[in-house]
Amino acid sequence: MRNSTSLKQEFLKKWIKGLQVCNSSSEKKMTILERKKAIKMSADIAMASTRNGTTCWSRAIIANATQSNRVVVERILGPHKPSRSVSSVMHKKILKKSRRVCSSRSRRVLMRKRDVVKTRSIVKRLVWKKTQVLKSLVPGGEFMEDEMCLIAETLDYIVSLRAQVDVMRCLATTTEFINGK
Repeated sequence: MRNSTSLKQEFLKKWIKGLQVCNSSSEKKMTILERKKAIKMSADIAMASTRNGTTCWSRAIIANATQSNRVVVERILGPHKPSRSVSSVMHKKILKKSRRVCSSRSRRVLMRKRDVVKTRSIVKRLVWKKTQVLKSLVPGGEFMEDEMCLIAETLDYIVSLRAQVDVMRCLATTTEFINGK
């Protein structure tokens, strides 16, 4: 994974380019709501483009933005290049570990069979519910079947959101400082 500073610099460069494209593409004066949408769209596209299509969430963001405003997205990103695919992790460590614990001899001695079945079904249901919530939060997450891949994508998405927030916070602070003088 790249260091945070280079990620923030690349995001800022692409975000500014996106804002310029959105500003130049509108022929009439934008309303506050239109400006808000343009800022959000350009920030999302800039954040996703810093990953060069290597993550599911970045491809999902770009695909959604392309559906609503193809011309602006193409002007921000340039001509479409096919993205390379990322191999997903095939094993499910968490589930394997829970199976080992549940199937160990000492656990079977201590718990009756129906208690084990009941506990497993409760745990599976809780994991499934939490997984569904996570899939709904990460762009493109609803298409991920592998839990390990989903967790890796989520962590990458969080790092990118953190960088986006830091850049926006720094920009807002700088703007306040300049306007305050």
